[in-house]
Amino acid sequence: MKEADKLSLFFSNEFPFNKEGLEEFVNTFVTKSYKKGEIILENGTIENELRFLDQGIIREYYATNDKEKNINFYTNSSFITDFSSFTHSTATRKYQECLTDVDLRVLSKEKFLTFTDQYQCGKLFIETIFQRIVVNKETEEFNHFVNTAEELYLDIMKNKPDWLLEIPQYHIASYLGITPETLSRIRKRI
Repeated sequence: MKEADKLSLFFSNEFPFNKEGLEEFVNTFVTKSYKKGEIILENGTIENELRFLDQGIIREYYATNDKEKNINFYTNSSFITDFSSFTHSTATRKYQECLTDVDLRVLSKEKFLTFTDQYQCGKLFIETIFQRIVVNKETEEFNHFVNTAEELYLDIMKNKPDWLLEIPQYHIASYLGITPETLSRIRKRI
């Protein structure tokens, strides 16, 4: 499926626009390619573009001087923008790194605001995205609080099996908050 088709399909399913607005909106995005290992979002920067993952794998994480903690992986076509930073023009605390070569469709904040002023559909888009983010984050935080690493791993096996096929195990271990050795023991038990 072509890049524009994935983006059009995403909006057709998730955020129905009128046909003219959708086509114009999708055609406003530009394609950017990144190499494995490139950082596309860095702590302390302000998110100034909408980024839609068309192809590849991205890890999202927090980092301090001495450690990193993976908080998400993007493997499917979806928006990977830090919407809090994007909407409020505040510095992000996250990093995003390409785990593979990546193709993104990108739209500047300026063009997005121009488009939403013209079509008045941007507020619904942002509100809906925020609602999903809040629900997903609360569910994730709760699961990380009440479930053991083994239960979280079983959840990944059930709901995100592509992670286990495409993401290095040491990154999965970081996401689970355990060492790679502990993950190896869990995998042997299962």
